Amino acid sequence: MVYQKKPWLKIYDSRITEHVDIKHNSLYEFLQEAVTRYNERPAFTFLGHVWSYNDTKAAADQFSSGLYNNGFKKGDRLAIMLPNSPHYIFTLFGTFRLGGIAVQVNPMYVEREIEHVLNDSGAEYMVVLDALYPKVKQLQPTTSLKKILVVSFGGTRIELADNDQYFDDFLNEDHMIPELEIDPLEDVALLQYTGGTTGQSKGVMLTHNNLLANFNQVCDFAYKTCENKPEDFKMITVLPFFHVYGLSSVALCGIKEGANQIVLPRFDPKEVMETVKREKPFQMSGVPTMFFALNSQPGLEECGFDQLYYISCGGAPLPVEAAKLFEKRTGARLLDGYGLSESAPTAIFSPPFVPRKYGSIGIPVQSTIARIIHETNDGIVDAPVGEAGELILKGPQVMKGYWNRPEETEAVLRDGWLHTGDVAKMDEDGYFYIVDRKKDMIIASGYNVYPSEIEEVLYQLEAVEEALVIGVPDPYRGETVKAFVKLKPGYSITEEEIKQFGKENLAPYKAPKDVEILAELPKSTVGKLLRRVLRDQEKLKIKA
Repeated sequence: MVYQKKPWLKIYDSRITEHVDIKHNSLYEFLQEAVTRYNERPAFTFLGHVWSYNDTKAAADQFSSGLYNNGFKKGDRLAIMLPNSPHYIFTLFGTFRLGGIAVQVNPMYVEREIEHVLNDSGAEYMVVLDALYPKVKQLQPTTSLKKILVVSFGGTRIELADNDQYFDDFLNEDHMIPELEIDPLEDVALLQYTGGTTGQSKGVMLTHNNLLANFNQVCDFAYKTCENKPEDFKMITVLPFFHVYGLSSVALCGIKEGANQIVLPRFDPKEVMETVKREKPFQMSGVPTMFFALNSQPGLEECGFDQLYYISCGGAPLPVEAAKLFEKRTGARLLDGYGLSESAPTAIFSPPFVPRKYGSIGIPVQSTIARIIHETNDGIVDAPVGEAGELILKGPQVMKGYWNRPEETEAVLRDGWLHTGDVAKMDEDGYFYIVDRKKDMIIASGYNVYPSEIEEVLYQLEAVEEALVIGVPDPYRGETVKAFVKLKPGYSITEEEIKQFGKENLAPYKAPKDVEILAELPKSTVGKLLRRVLRDQEKLKIKA
């Protein structure tokens, strides 16, 4: 059945087509076209060095030649474990040119997590930062790794094992590489491992077409209606490349638009503020915890955030109060969006051309259909407008599946629809709102309680910087609500005062019965707050 209800199309700008135009067959072909257009323009600025678009392609080609001469072939996997840097991009496109599959490895992973990703993917090559080389080398005997390539940003070189090489020494200027046929719909370009927030990390298979579709969708929504985009603009690229949000929606978008990406290897609020003040960028993207941290910084008002075309936020729900505070202090527009690793990642987005609705994640990007559904004994039925249900998605950016996990793939990909596991609702204009994850829902005294609703209330307290809510076992209610908060520096509030605020602003079954103030809340390595960790800790307390 063809799904016909697309109310969001009526608020598309006339310059935005319903379907995205995907011009290239492979990601390497995309890079070639960008280099032809932008050639000597600066592409990446990093630690005081500048690489042009021509430099970027040259380094990618030299890396590709080095791989080819070492026997790397189409379908082989190469793991990348680097912080943000141009070397990350060189490695990716060098791998893509040979039809290889890049495996994203978070530099903050511990040995167990690294070993899982390497063994699950079967990667035989790896590019790693010099500081992380000893950790990876120690794991090598228990993995498929044949060769480790080491990136150094300067300083004294450490000694490497005989078969390993430094990145710069591996580059080969002999570009005699045969032409490869890439099937963009079938050939996997990237294995993006899920954060493991709901279980063991799985490799999301993203094809060339998945990524090509998604960054074109994001670029069209973000820039196609922009009338004052400078010919050579700057972006702050601080979201990590090892997450597909930072890679696709930021880095690849930047290449498409010919941006000079000011690359920051890690997020530091003071460094971001100084960079905005100094570089006067046109755009930047972040995750909610970045804006929580910026909101706590003195001097935020004087940095010039209001001069940015727009600032986007994704990766986790953005509390309305945090967004309003950032906008009040900076005068900037902070636009929310939604995506998953499984959708490469952006599916729904608040573009600059539509009226703002606080709390909304926006409208579906081109070629994307979003539905709110209920699953009944008679099958799937669409929820009425304004009613919460499960969000499902269909579009060219939706993954091919999970690597070597056919059963788990079948569980979430059904008849071409990606079942997200997120609870959402749609209003009459086609704007979407995330209510919560199905697995995070608390059932207290028979009532469905969504943690994000309670967290939104807690963010209204001026002293609260971060908040997480979970359900804990209760002999009478089944579950009851417990809140964990981190306070802003210099602020004080008691746990009793937080509980009282909850009672005054929430129904009795929703109000937190227990509150715990912590110095830090658990986060994933891309800055997503992790309820799972708190739930696990509470279970251990009960067992003890």
